[in-house]
Amino acid sequence: MIEAGASKRIWGWYFFDWASQPYNTLLLTFIFAPYLNDVLGDGTAAQAAWGYGVGTAGVLIALLAPLLGSMADRCGPHMRLRFIWGFSALYIIGASGLWWAKPTDPNLLATLIFFGIGLIGMEFATIFTNAMMPDLAPRAAIGRISGTGWAFGYLGGLVALVLVLTLLAERPDTGTTLIGRAPILGLDPEAREGTRAVGPFTAVWFALFMVPFFAWVTEMPPRAGVRLSAAARKAWPDLRAALRSLPARPSLTAFLAASMFYRDALNGIYFFGGIYAAGVLGWTVVDVGVFGILAVISAAIFAWLGGKCDARFGPKPVIALSIAVLIGVTIAAIFVSRDAVFGVPVDTASRLPDMVFYALGAVIGAAGGALQASSRCMLVFQADPTRMTQGFGLYALTGKATAFLAPFSVALATDLTGSQQMGITPLLGLFLFGLVLLVWVKPDGDAQS
Repeated sequence: MIEAGASKRIWGWYFFDWASQPYNTLLLTFIFAPYLNDVLGDGTAAQAAWGYGVGTAGVLIALLAPLLGSMADRCGPHMRLRFIWGFSALYIIGASGLWWAKPTDPNLLATLIFFGIGLIGMEFATIFTNAMMPDLAPRAAIGRISGTGWAFGYLGGLVALVLVLTLLAERPDTGTTLIGRAPILGLDPEAREGTRAVGPFTAVWFALFMVPFFAWVTEMPPRAGVRLSAAARKAWPDLRAALRSLPARPSLTAFLAASMFYRDALNGIYFFGGIYAAGVLGWTVVDVGVFGILAVISAAIFAWLGGKCDARFGPKPVIALSIAVLIGVTIAAIFVSRDAVFGVPVDTASRLPDMVFYALGAVIGAAGGALQASSRCMLVFQADPTRMTQGFGLYALTGKATAFLAPFSVALATDLTGSQQMGITPLLGLFLFGLVLLVWVKPDGDAQS
């Protein structure tokens, strides 16, 4: 039984997922990425540029995440919230800056820089919020809490997506939103101000819904005598010691390696889903948004169900099944285009490719939601409980150490083949590597006899 005070703290923790999810839903996947495709007018060029930009941000995240985790562990749990405050500011600055991506003069470099700043802020803040999980409830409840948090976050992303589609994002041909009206606040459809406003909207959403997080997730008592400057000097030695200890912890090492590949592949699907649909099927931002609604609904449902399965079976079976499903759906997506579905020719005016791709999006959302919720639960089981923030820093390191691999490999494959469909084939190899390495992961970590 969770006490009332603890329950309030858990709900505050859930609100980080609710507040931060629109960066993934609106900017990374369903609204801003396909808008960039519209602006550049070339799906292949947009997919390649997006890949190089997101990959560069991933390199920076990989280099800094574990060092920040080591610093926070030395300073004590009370420092987590202070780091979250700082990275929240980066989130807001980066998201707000996307307003300046004008259709006539998008300044691609500046756009990618702002996007990277916001992405870095979101990823770093997530490290510290995830590290709070063991302090929220007993170990047996972690899977349920993780799944519920992901589900709540996806629900927030869904609400934000519906608001953007109905009130802001305009179709480029009609200048109206999903419900057939002009963007609110007098935003100019010809200048795509409704779609560009998704950046500031995401920033305001985050600032508003982080209020319950900071109000209800209280700080732990400060640890006397540990200064941030001293912790910073010890960060690199701590990280080296942690890396050197990995061979003695084979289960943790196998999980970090497995998640490095399969999370990179999953992020690749998210990064390129909108651009892929816009380029291959000719979808507008609104079309991709509807696709996103289906994907987010299924993600919320299955993240919650995945948390329930974690509590009963443990996270490992949920992870393995989710990866297998994602391999199948990635293969299926390659064989869907405007003129053929799974090798069967269709009329270019047919809605069948759209319907099939909508279904694939729902499956991606379901498997991706369960995979992410179960993965952060698994890390809690694998990491040293006294160095949990460092553990999530290593998790971020391995998640981002090859974070450039999916974007860069997709960008390179797209450039070499001149095909968006063939461009996503490297994701299959990443999923397979992750699935194979999962064999060496023990459900209860290295403490399991």
